Amino acid sequence: MKASVILPTYNESGNIVDLVRSILAVMPSEYEAEIIVVDDNSPDKTHQLVRDTFAGDPRVIAILRTADRGLAKSIRAGLESSTGDYAVVMDTDFTHNPREIPRMLHLVRVANVVVGSRFAPGGSMEDVPHYLCSLVYNWFIRVFLRTQIQDNLSGFLGLDRKAMEKLPPDPIFFGYGDYCFRLLHYAQRAGLSVLEMPVQYQTRTKGQSKSVFWKLLISYTRALVEVRNAIRRQRNKPLPTGLQRTGSLTVQASRVK
Repeated sequence: MKASVILPTYNESGNIVDLVRSILAVMPSEYEAEIIVVDDNSPDKTHQLVRDTFAGDPRVIAILRTADRGLAKSIRAGLESSTGDYAVVMDTDFTHNPREIPRMLHLVRVANVVVGSRFAPGGSMEDVPHYLCSLVYNWFIRVFLRTQIQDNLSGFLGLDRKAMEKLPPDPIFFGYGDYCFRLLHYAQRAGLSVLEMPVQYQTRTKGQSKSVFWKLLISYTRALVEVRNAIRRQRNKPLPTGLQRTGSLTVQASRVK
C-alpha cells in the first residue's frame, strides 16, 4: 500500500525540512511513503529548500504553484498529483503532530474520511484562546449546516483516495480553511463514512501564522451561507464527480532529484 501526505506551504522554510523528516520517520513500514510539498511560490524559497534538501529521495515531490494560488487549491493540486491509496492532508507548522499519522492511516482503512478533531472526546489544543474561539464557531457550523461533525475546520484529514473521486472538486477546493467544511459536507452527501479521531493541536514554534481572525470569521460565515444555499438548490439532484488523479495540472511540478 501507498500513503501520500499533502503539505501545502507558504513561507514555511523554518518548519518544512523537519516536518518532512518527522513524517518519514513515523510512516508505518507497511506503507510506501509519498510526501508532496505544494508551495505557493513562497518568498522565503520554501520550494527550493525542499528540492535541495531532499535531492535524490524519490519519496519527496516538490510542486511549485505560481498562479491561482491559495491553500485549498494547493491541497487540490497535491491530491490530484498523489498516487497513494490513502492521503493525509495536514498543516505545515507542526500544529498537526506527525505522530498522529500512523493512527490516522489505520482508521482511514475502515472509514472514507478521518478528521483529526480537537473537539472529539480526548482532543485538545495548546492555544486555549484559539481553542475556545474555534469551539464556539464549530458549534455555530454544526447548527447552521445541521451536521454532527464536531471539528469542521480541522484541516488534518485522512482520505481514502478512491472514495474522494466521488466528490466534485470545484465546489470544494477554493478559499482557505473553509474548504474543510465543504469537503465534509459533500462527503456526507455522497454517502461516505466520516470518523473523528481525537488529536492534540500543538503551538507553532517557527514562522508566522497566515490567519487573521476577523477576516476568517467573515469569509467563513459567507462560505457557510453559500453552502446552505447550495444545499437548498441541490436537493434531489445527483452529485457531480469527481476528484481525479491527473498529470496535466496548471502548476510547475518537479520531483525532487
